[in-house]
Amino acid sequence: MGLFHYKGRNQEGEIVTGEFEASTSSDTASHLINIGITPINIEAVVENQSDDAMVFLSNLRIEKKPDLNDLIMFSRQMSTLLKAGIPILEALNGLKTHMEHPGLSSALSELAADLENGRGLAGSMQRFPNIFPPLFISMVNVGENTGRLDQAFLQIHQYLEIDKETQDQIKSAIRYPMFVMIALVIAIVIINIFVIPSFSGVFAGFGTELPWATQILIGTSEFMVNYWQLLLVLTGISVVGLKAYLKTEEGRYKWDRLKLKIPLVGTIVERATLARFSRAFAMAFRAGVPITQTLAIVSRAVDNSFLERRILSMRDGLEHGESLTQTAIASNLFTPLVLQMISVGEDTGAVDDMLEEVANFYEREVEFDTKKLSSAIEPIMITVIGVIVLILALGVFLPMWDLGGAAMGR
Repeated sequence: MGLFHYKGRNQEGEIVTGEFEASTSSDTASHLINIGITPINIEAVVENQSDDAMVFLSNLRIEKKPDLNDLIMFSRQMSTLLKAGIPILEALNGLKTHMEHPGLSSALSELAADLENGRGLAGSMQRFPNIFPPLFISMVNVGENTGRLDQAFLQIHQYLEIDKETQDQIKSAIRYPMFVMIALVIAIVIINIFVIPSFSGVFAGFGTELPWATQILIGTSEFMVNYWQLLLVLTGISVVGLKAYLKTEEGRYKWDRLKLKIPLVGTIVERATLARFSRAFAMAFRAGVPITQTLAIVSRAVDNSFLERRILSMRDGLEHGESLTQTAIASNLFTPLVLQMISVGEDTGAVDDMLEEVANFYEREVEFDTKKLSSAIEPIMITVIGVIVLILALGVFLPMWDLGGAAMGR
């Protein structure tokens, strides 16, 4: 028997921690699941420093988050093997040697060991929340209970493929403005460090008062040249501090809310996230997951703290006897057209079909907006570049014009 420190979420979604004495971490996870706690992390409490290091490395190896492509490949292969009649234990043992991701491979080994000890697949997957998302585990649980595990893995594969395509569209939408802004910053730094100092010596010999634009350029250039070490240190501290803040619950919530308000890009991110929510909701609801549990699971699948709270408020409304349409209206997440589709689905008993149509609607809009994003951003970027070039031109040529005018006046 050993002592294990655990961290998990209760049925209300709150973080709980504690210690439990058990033979293995698997027994600890099973105990937590039985009392309604979803394990997030389980670590053995050991006194020896070398044992601590081994436990840390083992957890690090298993808990490293896999890429979406790894989960797509795993779910597709599991569906194919189970449909072909391969026993699940044999399928897991065969796949663990072919997985490129070390954490996923190690997790499959643990899953196989748990199955040999008589545990369920979904319950064992809950031990690895960084490997298997909540929606993934819920679909596997439904597949186990209905005896259609191959169909569950096939649905997971189809959902993950569409989700990856949506994420790629978002990255494509953000990549262009990010590259342009980075190029602008690099150009400004090079101009201030190498170009402006060459002109400042010439301007100093004029013996006249320089225009305001030239004074600003020379002052900025001198500050960057003289204090570049300080600027590097401040930039490094700012980046580290910002990353640490974004890892906090408050920082992640504010950043996720801010992302949805970024001009041009924010609406694309919001619609793509709502498409993910709608498709995940439709898939889980169609599989037979209770609607309140579906909302709790899907809220974590959207990967946005701001929208997660809105979705959880929908769950709370349902628990208080409100209809799905009423909670959707109160959440302020959906357009009137989407709300009408949800209302029709609720009235006809086809909520899953309507939400799938909602997902298709949002995905088409994301695809369309992504294609026209470049043409919408180009005028803005050209204007910004033009303003920067104008300031530089004024700063460099105004003193020359003033000098030329003074010479002609003589």
